[in-house]
Amino acid sequence: MSTQWTESQLAELNGQIASLREMLARVIVGQQDVVEQLLVALLAGGHALIEGVPGLGKTLLVKTLSEAMTLDFRRIQFTPDLMPSDIIGTELLEEEHGSGKRFFRFQKGPIFTQILLADEINRTPPKTQSALLEAMQEKSVTFAGEQHALPKPFFVLATQNPIEQAGTYPLPEAQLDRFLLHIEVNYPGEEEELAIVSRTTAADGQGTTAVMSAETLLTLQKLTREMVVSERLLLHATRLIRATRPQLSELKIVREFVSWGAGPRAAQALVLCAKARAVLQGRLAITREDIAAMLPSVLRHRVILGFQAEADNVRLADVLTALQALPLPN
Repeated sequence: MSTQWTESQLAELNGQIASLREMLARVIVGQQDVVEQLLVALLAGGHALIEGVPGLGKTLLVKTLSEAMTLDFRRIQFTPDLMPSDIIGTELLEEEHGSGKRFFRFQKGPIFTQILLADEINRTPPKTQSALLEAMQEKSVTFAGEQHALPKPFFVLATQNPIEQAGTYPLPEAQLDRFLLHIEVNYPGEEEELAIVSRTTAADGQGTTAVMSAETLLTLQKLTREMVVSERLLLHATRLIRATRPQLSELKIVREFVSWGAGPRAAQALVLCAKARAVLQGRLAITREDIAAMLPSVLRHRVILGFQAEADNVRLADVLTALQALPLPN
């Protein structure tokens, strides 16, 4: 149990979270699980990779979220000809009118924002993708030997299409590991799809208004970080991640079908996301269910299956099911 935060403080903050959810529901039909995971990423202070086929509202969700939270928002459409300078910025040669003296001035790129939508991130070559590495890890950009801090909070929310392979470049493993969560967006149910068609083919509805400030989000992030987790649950989360590594795992399915397991950053992500999920549900302590619920999105982009898995039709979901069945330590 946290020693610095009270239930009344959490209840007040959760009132604003409820207003945020309500505002998102005005624009986004269904997709509650996707919205919940996106909010988990924001409270945990991490980046998210959102994967789904075209037309499922991924871009609209991110844009609506930024509008409902009074956060600066920029969108970059990733294309094969995009250059690193198109993301981080470039130097401009300027002249002082009085003296005629010339000097270089750093012109900041679109990455200097609070929410950066990297749309179809896998459509640009690795050289350009690497422009995000320092920003995602250090929350800063270095140009011409000078380090420039990014605004707080800062999030990269990237989208990609899982079915189209032509003209795409797989994300490097180092970049994938910097995403806190890999969120899957699935097709809506029949009732939800009917509501989407009805809403989007009628007259324009209500717009999005801001219901949460950046300061409130930073407070929620602070609460999430400072929540105390029991040693037993910390050990459980760590053992789950270690169990994804073939050379260490007690699980037969992992030893036979997993090529590479998750690193220590995955354990950090799992605990942070479990904390954020507890906060979103109005609790000051995490449970085993929080850890189990966040495990798929934490590991989806960090565990690599081997060739034998494809031959035997073993999916990552099968590995995750085996992991979730591991008991709590004594």
